[in-house]
Amino acid sequence: MAANIDLVEIRDFLVDLAKQAGELITSNTGKTSYDDKVNSVDLVTETDAAVEKLVATICAEKYPHFEFMGEESYVPGVTKLTDKPTFIVDPIDGTTNFIHSFPFSCTSLGFAINRHPVVGVVYNPFLNLMYAGIKGRGSFLNGTQKLPLREPPVGSKLTLQNALIGIEWGTQRSGVNFEVKTDTFKKLAAEDGNMVHGFRSLGSAAMNMCAVAAGQLDAYWEGGCYAWDVCAGWVILTEAGGRVVGGNPGIWEPAVDQRIYLAVRGGDGSEQFIEDFWDSIEGELEY
Repeated sequence: MAANIDLVEIRDFLVDLAKQAGELITSNTGKTSYDDKVNSVDLVTETDAAVEKLVATICAEKYPHFEFMGEESYVPGVTKLTDKPTFIVDPIDGTTNFIHSFPFSCTSLGFAINRHPVVGVVYNPFLNLMYAGIKGRGSFLNGTQKLPLREPPVGSKLTLQNALIGIEWGTQRSGVNFEVKTDTFKKLAAEDGNMVHGFRSLGSAAMNMCAVAAGQLDAYWEGGCYAWDVCAGWVILTEAGGRVVGGNPGIWEPAVDQRIYLAVRGGDGSEQFIEDFWDSIEGELEY
């Protein structure tokens, strides 16, 4: 069945679906209640559930033989990603942004075959940013602007010292992972460390990965997110010439559901950049 799947059709379907999801998201901005999931920084709203229901229903109607994995319907230990064609969906990536009306929320609609991302659509309805990519066919912003939007300066190499890096604190604010992150951030930033140009936190894994794809960020390091956070952005980034490797050292070919990632833009020196970044990690993330 996988050989007969029209990925362009899937992309177009997901772009239209993302627009419908976007209308639902923007119409509920400032009008939705929220609850804690794990703690006071791991939040979910009524709109998250409503958007996932919309997306899941339309996917099932159009493609009844495909699998579906969404953040809000995920059951730990029960929901498993298989080799079957699967829609991998985050209804609202950046829920905390959505609650605060910070305009970096998006819907992230990915499609994987044999557990490999092959189509990705990420739509930020607040800023009207529609990122879309198909494996082997490139990735684009708003249908016409080929990614990356910003190429590295001619003759320059990607290094830690000239990098702008996407980071997130995550929902775990104590323990090993919190210590690894904070110690690594300090080493990357410090004058006696690598002294990167700076950090940015967009509050959304999908938005961070699209920023790397666009060339606006040079890398994004994350531990703790899920397949639905990265599947769509993975395609958009790799089709823009970037790559996704493990967030812990030595993993050059991570699984989409591995939960620990380093996303790096394309360009001269990117492989050495990955090695240098790995050398800067203070410990090992655990998930």
